Amino acid sequence: MLKKERQALILREVNLRNKVLHADLSKQLNVSEDTIRRDLQELADEGKVVKVRGGALSKSFHTYSYRGAEIYKYQEKTTIARKTIPLLKDGMLVLISGGTTTLEVARILPPDLQLTFYTPSLLIALQLAEHPNSETIFIGGRISKNAKISTGGEVVSTLRDIRPDLCLMGTNSIDPRVGLTDSDWEVTDVKKAMIQVSEKVAVLTISDKLDSTQKIRIASINEVDYLVTELSPNSISLKPYQQAGLEVL
Repeated sequence: MLKKERQALILREVNLRNKVLHADLSKQLNVSEDTIRRDLQELADEGKVVKVRGGALSKSFHTYSYRGAEIYKYQEKTTIARKTIPLLKDGMLVLISGGTTTLEVARILPPDLQLTFYTPSLLIALQLAEHPNSETIFIGGRISKNAKISTGGEVVSTLRDIRPDLCLMGTNSIDPRVGLTDSDWEVTDVKKAMIQVSEKVAVLTISDKLDSTQKIRIASINEVDYLVTELSPNSISLKPYQQAGLEVL
């Protein structure tokens, strides 16, 4: 595989997962970790990724300002956000995770909706705070440098004291047999708590993440109620999820 081809695959994986590790990419691409480090350094020097210890972060996921042009598959995520809005009803208490897809939901939220939002994501909270008729409660704690959300025991404890009507959950991987998975222990603990306390759970994901798994399990597929992608609900790719009992939007 040529270096340009390898770096294109690395960049896609970074944008898809938000965070990648040297060891995982080395195994996936069958090259040394030193090669991966050099590739990531070159991509960082070109301004395409953010280099961190042990791996790299997506540039769009790391930004503090909203720039749609820098968000991976922005149009698909906008489609997902629009399909999610009808799930939101006046008076709901909604728990919302971090990520660029859920950020798009917060950005296009109709101004007349009257909701109460809880979120451990500072970026989501700042976007929701601009909404004229909804209340936003930020669940504070130690901010994860990788995921940009609050993590730790205090966050999990706070989550266990609320009973949301709906949880809007972004994900790195979803599979009809394995369920939701991630690669970050801190994020996994928070997401587990979010799902456990919520009456209904909607997973928002671009189709690239379907039928994929990572190392740490968050929840089984039967703990999810809705799956929202950019695909038509009639897409053959979504049939296994419908057969697992999810309502596909």
